[in-house]
Amino acid sequence: MKKKYERINQLLEIIKSKNSISVKELASQLEVSEMTIRRDIEVLKSKGYVTTLYGAVIYTGSTALNLTDNYHLHDAKGSHNEEKARIGAFAATLVENDDILIIDTGSTTEPLAGSLNPDLDITVLCYNHNILNILLEKPNINLIFSGGYYHPNTQMFESKEGLSLINRTRATKVFISAAGIHKSLGVTCANNYEIATKQAIFSSSVKKILMADSSKFSVVKSAWFAELEDFDMIITDSGISKEWIDYIRELNILLHVV
Repeated sequence: MKKKYERINQLLEIIKSKNSISVKELASQLEVSEMTIRRDIEVLKSKGYVTTLYGAVIYTGSTALNLTDNYHLHDAKGSHNEEKARIGAFAATLVENDDILIIDTGSTTEPLAGSLNPDLDITVLCYNHNILNILLEKPNINLIFSGGYYHPNTQMFESKEGLSLINRTRATKVFISAAGIHKSLGVTCANNYEIATKQAIFSSSVKKILMADSSKFSVVKSAWFAELEDFDMIITDSGISKEWIDYIRELNILLHVV
C-alpha cells in the first residue's frame, strides 16, 4: 500500500512539472501499466489535484500531498535504499572526533549509524531499536539510550523520562529524519508520538541536519515538528528537483546532494 501512495505522489509531481501529459507517457515514465495509471489518476481527481480532458491529464494547481499516514519502518526500508545508503554514508563523513551526536528514528538515519567510523571517539544518543543494535557493535562509541514505551511501527522508544534525558543532553550535531517536507506546511512525520522527541532533539543540538531522500519533498504527513528554515543543513539524493534546490538555497540552508 505504501508503494502505491509513493507512486501517486511521484505521478502528481510529473503532471505538475509537465502541466499536461498523456496516460501513455505517464505509464512509460513510471514503468507501470496504463490501467494502473488510470486508477491512480482517479484517486488524484477525487482529491482535486488533476483533471482530464481529451486524453490528457492536466494539473489543476494543488500541491503534491501525502495520501496516507500509514507508516512502518520495515516497509520504509524497502524503498529508495540506494539513495538512503548514499545519504547515510555522506552524513557519516561530517562526524568528527569528540562529537556528541543525536540520531533520530528512521530508515534514512539507520545507514548513518552503520557508516560511522568505528575508530572515532564520539558520544551518541539514540532511542531506536534498529539504531541501538548497530551502535552496540562499535565499542568506541559512548552510548546514551533514552528508553520508554516501545512503538513497533518505528522501533522507537519514547517517554517523559526519555524526553527529560534528551533535554539534559547537549549535542554538537543532530541528524533528523522526516516523512514529509513542504514549502508552506513545514517538516512533518507520520506519528504524533514522534513530535515531542523530535522537537526535544532539535532544541538540544548546535547543528541541525535534515536527512531525507528526494521522494520526501512536496509531501505532507499529519504530524508537524519543524519549519524547513530552522535547519542548518539538508542531505538528500540527486532525484531532488531544481525547483527545490533553488528554494533551499534561497533559505540559505547548506544543501548536499549525493
